[in-house]
Amino acid sequence: MKFTRTLLASALVALLAACSNGAQDSAQDAQQSADQAQQASEKAQQAAATAPTTGAEQAAEQAKMQANTASMAADQAQQAAAKATSAGDGMVDSAMTNRAQDAADNAADQADKAADAAKDAADNAKDAAEDAKDK
Repeated sequence: MKFTRTLLASALVALLAACSNGAQDSAQDAQQSADQAQQASEKAQQAAATAPTTGAEQAAEQAKMQANTASMAADQAQQAAAKATSAGDGMVDSAMTNRAQDAADNAADQADKAADAAKDAADNAKDAAEDAKDK
């Protein structure tokens, strides 16, 4: 978990250092969503550890899978942003730039959706753990 968070933070710093354009912004958004998903996953795992029940453990596992999905989408956004940056340097035509921008935007959207799903799963894990404590 710490390695993933460090990796995400490093990627975000690298993106911030690069010149900012639409694709870079999308990649940054994707990184932030991936980080949020990772945090939600950790909360879900903590909740499941507090009161280990099947429901809490399953929700924690779902949060972990969504965090991984968000991380992969963030990686895709980074790759698309890199293509858009090189396209912006005149190495390829503007159609390539537009495709790369669209790919970065789509990856950022996917990361955001995965982060939301991870947050929902973390809430479910917390609720399941609280229900287990009440019984």
